[in-house]
Amino acid sequence: MAAETADRADYRVVVNAEEQYSIWDATLPVPPGWTDAGHTGDRQSCLDHVEAVWTDMRPRSLRDGG
Repeated sequence: MAAETADRADYRVVVNAEEQYSIWDATLPVPPGWTDAGHTGDRQSCLDHVEAVWTDMRPRSLRDGG
């Protein structure tokens, strides 16, 4: 039942300087090194958003020729 409760929790999408995305518990402060990417919702909504916007999994430094 804990997983079901977690799925209904509020999350936020966060992004780091390398433009790598993750989801984070919306009730907690954004972790150091990450910024709010502007999307909050349930777990699946956040995962769907990450899948839609994070189309190139390579870190920014590699994409830029790092």
